[in-house]
Amino acid sequence: MDATIKSIRPNKPSDRQPDSRPAELDPSEFLAAAVRADQPRPARAEAEQAVKTLLAYIGENTNREGLLDTPRRVVEAFDELYQGYHQCPAEVLDRTFGETAGYDDFVLVRDIEFTSQCEHHMMPFYGKAHIAYTPVERVVGLSKLARLTDIFARRLQTQEHMTAQIAAAIDESLKPRGVAVLIEAEHTCMSVRGVAKHGASTFTSRFTGMFRDNPAEQARFLSLVRGLQR
Repeated sequence: MDATIKSIRPNKPSDRQPDSRPAELDPSEFLAAAVRADQPRPARAEAEQAVKTLLAYIGENTNREGLLDTPRRVVEAFDELYQGYHQCPAEVLDRTFGETAGYDDFVLVRDIEFTSQCEHHMMPFYGKAHIAYTPVERVVGLSKLARLTDIFARRLQTQEHMTAQIAAAIDESLKPRGVAVLIEAEHTCMSVRGVAKHGASTFTSRFTGMFRDNPAEQARFLSLVRGLQR
């Protein structure tokens, strides 16, 4: 399915468009760091106090030995888990290479493992991203696609939004003939709480250019992703 963000309110017949396209994202969402250097932020001591407050809220004794250093550890973990807010996707995709010997097919990197955090419950979701693009003269280093995935994954996310952001960043930065992104993930906010359905997987996709307009290219991409797995 195409990872578009749609209103839950059905359109009136007169409002329905005959040929809908995925909503455009604001470039600031996928090309720049999410946090500016001059943006005001709470002090580390305030963040640690907030963790201590949450521990007290669940009924813990924040003065017992095992929890004395927990606020510091949690804030340090946040610095690692959410480092994507301070990283710039455009810089990752900035350096390209032109020695391709006229290569004109798509480039696919599959099974890019990631862990992200659901913005609704701040619980992990994890899985694999499969990314393809068809270059125009120049290509980007393969590891850059994995780094790009990590930047967006290390922010509070929905899987749908993350899928769209990865595709939009590649599309805008590299100007390829097309981009295909497929993400499969398990969400712990669904598997360990709520309905508690362990093992349920969620799939999202985004296609641009030739992958969106040519069903045969979509099918070939999906065949390579699924046919080579395990």
